[in-house]
Amino acid sequence: MSIHPTAIIDPGARLDESVSVGPYSVVGADVEIGAGTHIGPHVVVAGPTRIGNDNRIFQFASIGDIPQDKKYRDEPTLLEIGDRNTIRECATINRGTVQGGGVTRIGDDNWLMAYIHIAHDCLIGNSTIFANSASLAGHVRVEDYAILGGFTLVHQFCAIGAHAFSAMGSSIAKDVPPFVMVSGSPAHPHGLNSEGLKRRGIGEGTIRALRDAYRLLYRSGLGLEEAKARIRESAPDAPELRQFQEFLDSSQRSIVR
Repeated sequence: MSIHPTAIIDPGARLDESVSVGPYSVVGADVEIGAGTHIGPHVVVAGPTRIGNDNRIFQFASIGDIPQDKKYRDEPTLLEIGDRNTIRECATINRGTVQGGGVTRIGDDNWLMAYIHIAHDCLIGNSTIFANSASLAGHVRVEDYAILGGFTLVHQFCAIGAHAFSAMGSSIAKDVPPFVMVSGSPAHPHGLNSEGLKRRGIGEGTIRALRDAYRLLYRSGLGLEEAKARIRESAPDAPELRQFQEFLDSSQRSIVR
């Protein structure tokens, strides 16, 4: 284990023998860190927090501290971080609250850039990208492969669908369906994320079907419920179309329009 002599490791922390911790970092009690993870200098990791394998956490990040929620009363809530995530400088990621399920959870292979904020009870999937200063309020869900442009702000309880994309400076106050690009303040839809889908190996036929569903939802002049019904009727047997449809049906805050 490579622990700098100026680092402070609580006796109650559990670190794999291959973990490295840089100068002046602090790892608190009830923190578990898996194999191959590197904690840079001046990082604070508070517990209860579980961090998986092969993560890289850069200087001045604050990981697993108490939520910024006035209802919080020192309950033993949790932060879970998976494997192979990159968490850059000055990122802040808070634990959950009992009112929100008790857990903030981040999956695998995420790229979280400088100054991002992930608040209490957020659920982040796999292979997402948060550009500099993207910020989530509490209880936000971000699905796999979503990309948040720099300075994107997401309102509490919103959901960002898989492969969605937000432009720089977007302010998102409603759910963003999978595969959709948004921009502006408040955010509005600006087409299908076709280029991103191609890069991830989605076939042209599926992209055409998604584009047809996007047109029904946003360009047909139909009301939301009627558009959802038409998409449900016309959706071919493709998992991406079912994913799009199921997201619309399950949306709690309605969708960006």
